[in-house]
Amino acid sequence: MNEPKKPAQIAVLVAAHGERTPGAQNENARRVAQALSDRALVAEVGIGFISGKPSIAGALGALKSPRIIVYPLFASSGYFSRDRLVQLLDEGNRQGREVELLTPLGLDQGVPDFVVARAAEVARDHGFVPEAGTIILLAHGSRRNSASREATEWVAREVENRDAFRDVRIALLEEHPILHEAMEGVTGPVVVVGLFSGEGLHGARDAPRLIAELGRRDIAYAGVIGGMAGIEDLVVRSVERALAAGQP
Repeated sequence: MNEPKKPAQIAVLVAAHGERTPGAQNENARRVAQALSDRALVAEVGIGFISGKPSIAGALGALKSPRIIVYPLFASSGYFSRDRLVQLLDEGNRQGREVELLTPLGLDQGVPDFVVARAAEVARDHGFVPEAGTIILLAHGSRRNSASREATEWVAREVENRDAFRDVRIALLEEHPILHEAMEGVTGPVVVVGLFSGEGLHGARDAPRLIAELGRRDIAYAGVIGGMAGIEDLVVRSVERALAAGQP
């Protein structure tokens, strides 16, 4: 009878796209990896980037465990997380080890409650109660792939079910509705949440610029989910569920 694999024989690889913005240090991904390492859930924790160093193949090759759990730090199940990452993992897994790919951050079951909690905190910090305001989920979107829109719409439905805000809307960067369209007819205060996993141009520059162009003083920007305090705990819980599911 085969002995079940123990946590000591398991590694976690945090996989991210990698930020190319000048000065970006991929701190969000590194913070998540450090949190996993600090919890000592598994024998090894690695981090790899599609665009950056260490590469996915390099990070995978540095791990020695026979089972590797991969957490995709991506906002949706789009090309990079579904196709390119899988390709790179296959190419880097020359030892034929067991590689388990988890749900990407943007579709993690804990994201809706996390977004609600952080947006509500930002609302109160700006002096208004969430129930009196609107939350707008701002994501990338794409005319070529529906994954970003679908992930954003899923989060929006789940957030709406929490009844924490008066209204819930989505806005996209590369397809409609863009932010000023999503804001049409909105009265009262607004919290904009960036459904981005990294600290790149979209969350750090595009979102604040688009909000400023609206010319309203009742809009608060919560930042991007990948950079919010506590996102590492969400990732840890996802890994814990994967470990529990793998036990006999």
